[in-house]
Amino acid sequence: MLASGSGTNLQALIDTPGVRPHIRIVISDRPDSTALSRAAGAGIETAVVAWTDHESRESFCDALAAVIEDADVELTVLAGFMRILTPGFVNGQRGRIVNVHPSLLPAFPGMHAVAQALDHGLDKTGVTIHFVDEGVDTGPIIAQREVPILASDDEATLHARIQVEEHRLLPSVVADLIAEGAEARV
Repeated sequence: MLASGSGTNLQALIDTPGVRPHIRIVISDRPDSTALSRAAGAGIETAVVAWTDHESRESFCDALAAVIEDADVELTVLAGFMRILTPGFVNGQRGRIVNVHPSLLPAFPGMHAVAQALDHGLDKTGVTIHFVDEGVDTGPIIAQREVPILASDDEATLHARIQVEEHRLLPSVVADLIAEGAEARV
C-alpha cells in the first residue's frame, strides 16, 4: 500500500474486514504522512521511502521496489500516492498495481481533476479504479462510479462527495482482487 497524505482511502481499506488481514505494509514518500499513523494504529508495518532522499525518480522507484519486494507484496495499491512511477517500476509489477483517481477516466487524468470537472461545467464526474501503466492515469479501468455535480458545488464539496464513493469502491475492488488471488498480500 502506497500513500502520501491523510490516508482516508487507506482507512477505508483498513476498515474492510476482507481486506485488512491482507495489508502487509504501508509505504509513504513523506515521513509526516497521516497515513503512516493510521497504519501504525492498526498494527500494520510502515516504511518511508522519502522522495527527498533520492536524486532521481529512478533511484526513488528502485528503493520503493526493494521495500515492496522485501515485504513480499503481491498487489500494490496506490491510495492517495502522489508520485509518478517509472516505466521500470510499473513493468516489474504489471497488472499488480491499482490506483484510485477522482474522475471518470479517461476524462481529467493527473492532478486537479475535480477542479477541471467543475471548470468544464459538467453535470457529473466520479471515481475510477484502474491498473497502473506507464502513462498518467491511462491504465486499464477496473471500475467506475458516477458522482453528480451540483450547482452549489465548489472544489471542496465535490471532492468530499467523490471521496465518499472512493471509500466504497476502492475496498470493494481490492476485496475482489484479493479473492481472485486467493491470499494476495497488499
